[in-house]
Amino acid sequence: MSEYQYYEFRAMDRPLTTTEMSELRSISTRAVITSTSFTNHYEWGDLKADPFKLLEKYFDSFVYIANCGTRILCFRLPHDLVDDKQLKSILPGETAHIRESGSFVIVTFESEVEDSEWDDGTQWMGSLAPLRQDLLRGDFRSLYLGWLICLQNGEFSQNISEPAVPDGLGELSAPLHSLIEFLDLREDFIKVAAQASAPLNAGPNRKELASWIHDLSQKEKNNLLLKALTETGERWKIELLRRFHQDNCNTASVKPVQDSTARLKTY
Repeated sequence: MSEYQYYEFRAMDRPLTTTEMSELRSISTRAVITSTSFTNHYEWGDLKADPFKLLEKYFDSFVYIANCGTRILCFRLPHDLVDDKQLKSILPGETAHIRESGSFVIVTFESEVEDSEWDDGTQWMGSLAPLRQDLLRGDFRSLYLGWLICLQNGEFSQNISEPAVPDGLGELSAPLHSLIEFLDLREDFIKVAAQASAPLNAGPNRKELASWIHDLSQKEKNNLLLKALTETGERWKIELLRRFHQDNCNTASVKPVQDSTARLKTY
């Protein structure tokens, strides 16, 4: 059998324009193209474009599956909503890594899964896409799982510094479990790392938010209401919560990896 390849792209922050859809149609006459997605699979050919360039120009999420075992997941994040230096400090590896592209930051997870069952790729985007919103909200558990797959693949030396273990590593969501399966990450690695993880922070409560909003100027409040009523997606909400955390929280510090890495490598 020839190599089976599955490509799926998703636009999440805004719909594609008619012009953009026409540009994508010129790349593939048989792809399924909507105002928010581009999907195609190949058995005898290949995509007539660089998938990473398509992601950078049109889309926010990308999933690739090949029957040889290759799996790729990418998220495009607006540069002004994330701290690229913080993200790079968590993912300095090769299997999972961060790179900048214009006004965006690209998060990439890669894996080579051996002896996997037949997978047509259609299930993954729906189960993994919510992780992008988690990243924009400051939930970096997926990045830490990426760090673990780099460690599992032997990419780090003993002197590498481990990123701070995120809260909630012992209480993973369904999308995070999907990422573990997608990457073929060893469960025992996660269990060992989770021993140093605090319970998941539920985030600010209504009283904390009410007190903070009360102190905003009337002009700021009016602008927030206007954004909530006119902007699509959750960008306005993410920006607001990010500002709240910047005003009220300190960024977690990076701690040495010696103990946890040693424990992980014993498995």
